[in-house]
Amino acid sequence: MLTGRTAVVTGASRGIGAAIARALAGAGARVALVARSADALTDLAAAIGKGHLAVPADCTSPNDVARMAAAVRAWAGDAPDVLVNNAGNYPRATLLDQDPDQFAATLELNLAAPFRVLHAFLPAMRARRSGHVVSIGTVADRNIWPMNGAYSASKYGLRALHEVLYAETRNSGVRATLIAPGAVDTDIWNEHEAELGKTLARREAMLRPEDVARAVLFAVSQPAHMTVHELRLSPS
Repeated sequence: MLTGRTAVVTGASRGIGAAIARALAGAGARVALVARSADALTDLAAAIGKGHLAVPADCTSPNDVARMAAAVRAWAGDAPDVLVNNAGNYPRATLLDQDPDQFAATLELNLAAPFRVLHAFLPAMRARRSGHVVSIGTVADRNIWPMNGAYSASKYGLRALHEVLYAETRNSGVRATLIAPGAVDTDIWNEHEAELGKTLARREAMLRPEDVARAVLFAVSQPAHMTVHELRLSPS
């Protein structure tokens, strides 16, 4: 399905990112896995087969993004065919209690970092008139819940970034897709365990990382004349 194509997945060492990397590799793509967790990243790259690349990097660091992009270009021969911006975090606090530095750090990781990675590869994608950028969003980019000030602000911004990319790349050969799931059962919820089943969904009622991976695979497997603009995923 994706044989001969290359992909970059950020936040690929665990959870949704790891599931996406596995799905793309299973479909025949060569995958560059990017995350801060070097050991977990290297183990996963080896586990999904030969030809994949582990690139430990902090996508909030301009120097790390530049180093990662250079490593990917050397490995892929160009910009990747698919870029999945997945890395992110989920702090939870009321605006009254939100630490301003944590608020800024959330915007940096969930919004500025995806832009840095996109900016590293978009010029080459446009020059060759092909490429697919997938942003992993959330239902919290259109819906508001208490204690989501930093998270929703960052994810509303990511949805806007996707929409601008979609508008600016029409008829360019570059495609843009937003995947927006509800709560997904990953270890991002570990620090909020006491609220699961109360103010937050129970784990058994959440989506699975593989659900998001299947949505990504669906979007990037469509013929070049078709763009999956947005997919919103909810538990049944």
